[in-house]
Amino acid sequence: MTTVIAQSLPDYDFAQLMTAPGVSLVADEPEDLGGDDLGPSPYELLTWALGACTAMTIQMYARRKEYPLEEVAVQVEHERIHAKDCHDCENEHEGYVQHFHRRIVLRGDLTEDQQQDLMRVAGKCPVHKTLMAIPEVHDSLEVVA
Repeated sequence: MTTVIAQSLPDYDFAQLMTAPGVSLVADEPEDLGGDDLGPSPYELLTWALGACTAMTIQMYARRKEYPLEEVAVQVEHERIHAKDCHDCENEHEGYVQHFHRRIVLRGDLTEDQQQDLMRVAGKCPVHKTLMAIPEVHDSLEVVA
């Protein structure tokens, strides 16, 4: 189980101190959305997670298969688009669709088969699988006086 804490910073409208075991950072909204731009927005964090997980999954698999992969870079773009404008969507949606585009760059003397194998594995990244699933969020409330 992964546990992270987001705790508001009292002197700011949106800034949150994000902590997990051994690491912390500040998340915020950009100034044009009323934030102070002190850190990545929640959607930037999600987009970073997809990029990092994809790169890690490819690297781990390439090492296991002993592919000559020297470096991997994953550029991820996120946009929210109207469902009716989504021509590449596999499922029908109403309202908005969260659209992620990954550009995967591999460096190394890889065969065509190895390249295709690594692209297949990119879809097995756990964050990608989570985004493609229908995750459940369960809430509980604790009020401290």
